[in-house]
Amino acid sequence: MDWMNDNVNALGLLGAAAIIILTVGVSWKYIQQMKTDKSTGELTKDNWDGIGEYKNPLPIGWALSFIGTIIWGLWYFLAGYPLNSYSQIGEYNEEVQSYNVKFESKFKNPDKATLMGMGEGVFLVQCAPCHGVTGDGMNGKAANLVKWGNEEAIVASIVHGVKGSNYPLGEMPAGLLDEKSAKAVAAFMAQEISALKKTKNPALVEEGRALWATCSACHGEDGKGMEGQAANLSEYGSAKFVANVLNMGKKGDIGNMPKFNDGRLTNVQKIAVGTYVSSLAK
Repeated sequence: MDWMNDNVNALGLLGAAAIIILTVGVSWKYIQQMKTDKSTGELTKDNWDGIGEYKNPLPIGWALSFIGTIIWGLWYFLAGYPLNSYSQIGEYNEEVQSYNVKFESKFKNPDKATLMGMGEGVFLVQCAPCHGVTGDGMNGKAANLVKWGNEEAIVASIVHGVKGSNYPLGEMPAGLLDEKSAKAVAAFMAQEISALKKTKNPALVEEGRALWATCSACHGEDGKGMEGQAANLSEYGSAKFVANVLNMGKKGDIGNMPKFNDGRLTNVQKIAVGTYVSSLAK
């Protein structure tokens, strides 16, 4: 391998050589001075337990090394190896971006079977380590995705609160309503607000409508979250809601679920995960 054929290697070796030479030279100089020099000069007014400090100028060797390092650093970033020049990381990122564009184009309009297959694959790799292969949360270690996307889950969220959300308005506290009132709000939300568009308790819808003000204070009258201030409940029960959770991330009992808006998943993959997770709900 020709170490000097690569610009990055050459600069790295040059910097390493300069540091070694400076270290050896400056160390040798001061070791010699320690053998013969004696402390002299004017002391500062401050002292610590009788130990004073001299008003001596900076050591020339140290000062030159410090200035030289700054000059070399500026040259490295501006001329020797500019920030926008080639790097293997940059090449990798460009390849990933190019592949993601092709991927999004290929799966621009996937059918449900394709989304289910894709979502299951991503889920088993990215989600199952915490939520379990079946999505049951592994005995409470993470959210139980089997009990999500239905009225029972809405009631549990209202009664027990929702922790770990990263919305500007913060976490939803527990105890906003008692269980009876929560069931009524859940019926109204399921039928009139959410993507479910149906309820198991139609007789409670009007009662829930009257109590909806408790939720609309943060989520808005239409439940859409007031432009990102809170969760968009109009998408609850759909793949889009799951995709949004993936983008926002969440703090859990066993750690933090990362924000998947960093490019590790494409938009199609997020919708695919949402489609698969929605199929787990019972």
